[in-house]
Amino acid sequence: MEKKKVLIVDDQNGIRVLLMEVFGSEGYQTFQAANGKLALEIVSKEEPDMVLLDMKIPGMDGLEILKHIKQIKPFLKVIMMTAYGELDMVKEATDLGALMHFTKPFDIDEIRIAVNMQLRDGIHA
Repeated sequence: MEKKKVLIVDDQNGIRVLLMEVFGSEGYQTFQAANGKLALEIVSKEEPDMVLLDMKIPGMDGLEILKHIKQIKPFLKVIMMTAYGELDMVKEATDLGALMHFTKPFDIDEIRIAVNMQLRDGIHA
């Protein structure tokens, strides 16, 4: 079976490295992007199964990136990450099709379990 692909989009290098390590060790093929332009190129080219998307990214913010992702690949699973309790943005992200969100600093196990549930148990969906 082909490895599931996870794209991590965050402008903070430390978070990208951490999440790449976690999901790489879970057996996923991982990709990373520090900005929206690169994230959208990866979505088009690699067709990931899941995107972990930070809400606050300089240039194109998380909501804008999410809108573009959904235009390219409407059924792509997206989990938002946010450093703030911006409930209005979180609600808008959910309305745009994000599955859920995690507030930073998040529990790495919680996010790992959420991705595994979506990608491993959601295969028949």
